[in-house]
Amino acid sequence: MANGHPFVSILTPVYNNYEHLAECIESVLAQTYSNWDYTIIDNCSDDGSTEIAQSYSAKDSRIRVCRNREFLRAIPNHNVALRHISTESKYCKIVFADDWIFPRCIEEMVDLAEQYPSVGIVGAYGLQNHEVMWSGLPYPSTAVDGREVCRRLLLDGLYVFGTATSLLYRSDLVRSRDPFYNERNLHADMEVCLELLKGCDFGFVHQVLTFKRLRAGSLGSTTDELNTLMAGHLHNLVSYGRELLSPREFERCLETRLKEYYNFLAVAVMRGRRERRFWQYHRRKLNDAGVGFSKARVMRAMVARLGRALANPAESFAKLLLETERRRLGL
Repeated sequence: MANGHPFVSILTPVYNNYEHLAECIESVLAQTYSNWDYTIIDNCSDDGSTEIAQSYSAKDSRIRVCRNREFLRAIPNHNVALRHISTESKYCKIVFADDWIFPRCIEEMVDLAEQYPSVGIVGAYGLQNHEVMWSGLPYPSTAVDGREVCRRLLLDGLYVFGTATSLLYRSDLVRSRDPFYNERNLHADMEVCLELLKGCDFGFVHQVLTFKRLRAGSLGSTTDELNTLMAGHLHNLVSYGRELLSPREFERCLETRLKEYYNFLAVAVMRGRRERRFWQYHRRKLNDAGVGFSKARVMRAMVARLGRALANPAESFAKLLLETERRRLGL
């Protein structure tokens, strides 16, 4: 602890992010908070990212570059990164190589965590391209009961965790889990929040402190293509709902979630989605959740949608026009 300021470990897992990596690193160097070290984990990049990271490491002793011996998938690589946090650190912060953080990000997050020792995770508003994201907690809810935040997510869909770039973790919580993230879950950053917040509080800084970039070919674009969030929310409900909700709340939420899931699959059929990868993914996730995949329920959802369309043809035609225009614009 230097001058009373806790030590923070900052981590950036990188794979072929030549275009944006320097901007990410510069955002760390521009922090108003100075008591940190910074580890960049290079996942066998071959586009010049390695050289960019090493050029910064050569100029600043707080920065080190570690290169994986073999390529890893995204979530396992994030776990490797978190194994590099300093033994001296009280807090740790991931900043993805596509993203960057505003100059007061770490200072504001650490200040809040220091005010509330019960807080294990700190979040904040973030920009996702041009949109402010991850809102929902009323001001000035700076330290919120962790279990209540989890209940709000399961019951109301209130999502305030953002991405790993949006969060500051208490380092002892990270050290208590190995692997930190569930490597079978694309949305492991959301799942780990539910797991940790059963035993600690959630802090939130009501400022925009992080930036998330959406780009083709990123993990985010894959989740959008398959709508993996649908499966992620079902996984969380099945895994944590019985502990965090009453039996009646759980059953109601499960039925609502399954209705939404099968409505989504019915729409996919009606729009002609036939990709094997898409259907294998959702069949597997429904089976993994213990609820199974039902063709009959997909058909019932299709019939219900067609019934609503026939009952209100004007609204259905307007939605069709809107969807056609959305596709034309690539939105």
